[in-house]
Amino acid sequence: MFHGSTYLSRWAGAFTVLLSILSGTGTLRAETAGKEPFGLLVMAHGGSKEWNQSVLDAVEHLQAPYPVAVAFGMADACSIQNEVRALEEQGAQKVGVVRLFVSGESWYERTEQILGLRAGAPSAAQEAAACEGGGHAAHHHSMALFRIDSRASFALSKQGLAEAPEIGAILVDRAGSLSREPKKEDILVLAHGPGDDDENRRWLAHMEARVAELRTSRPYHDVAVMTLREDWPEKRKSAQEQVRAFVSRSSKEGRRVIVLPFRLSGFGPYAEALAGLDYQADRSGFLPHGNVTRWIARQAEELRTGPFRTAHPDRPNPQEEP
Repeated sequence: MFHGSTYLSRWAGAFTVLLSILSGTGTLRAETAGKEPFGLLVMAHGGSKEWNQSVLDAVEHLQAPYPVAVAFGMADACSIQNEVRALEEQGAQKVGVVRLFVSGESWYERTEQILGLRAGAPSAAQEAAACEGGGHAAHHHSMALFRIDSRASFALSKQGLAEAPEIGAILVDRAGSLSREPKKEDILVLAHGPGDDDENRRWLAHMEARVAELRTSRPYHDVAVMTLREDWPEKRKSAQEQVRAFVSRSSKEGRRVIVLPFRLSGFGPYAEALAGLDYQADRSGFLPHGNVTRWIARQAEELRTGPFRTAHPDRPNPQEEP
């Protein structure tokens, strides 16, 4: 069922909740339960029509006994306001927010501000004009910052995909589909990366943990993790030189290079960054893969138990609820 930019909003019937994941299919199946005042908001970066659809397809497999909404945008208050309102219209009083970002640090404080759980965002009344003209549409984000108008309470996920154990199997599958002679192959796992150097080191540490399963899956000659620092020109220049040097050296030494994008969907700017070099890639990102749906489901189930926080206009300090 569609509701504006909401892709999934569904209530199930009146039975006991049983979420189970069908092994190997990536599909979530739910034996439905009586209506509960919980709703799920999935936040995603947003991009091209194809990028957005890959996220919607992953969420579609989430056969949940509560309403589900997708808010595209890098913590865009307009999109979040619309989707929270859609959840509330279906009875949600407590909202779990799964932040579908590579890094759990991305937009966390901003999301708290938008939900009224942290100071720093003006009221929705002051910023209502920011959402005019379709700024909340899935393919066009206003990046508005204001505190949404909601009496719901919220629980936010803190784990990013870079910290998710489910990602290891995706990397194994992606590399395995391209591998021919592992001992003569080098794998480069390449991510967006942040601007802050300390945060970038945390990205790389999380990525190293995720490739552990890849390293033991086949006897690859080498598995390396790097970030391109995509949005910071000076830092990108140095990072791109290192990336290209790795691929070039491996090729000159007679090894086949496989590039795996460590991002939710697509290949990003990597074709441009690697132009003229010899490498293999399927350019898929983490999607499509059932483990992304599994991760969303796990996050949602953890959030359903709370604690939930609320910051109503008459209660300016966030309150914690069970």
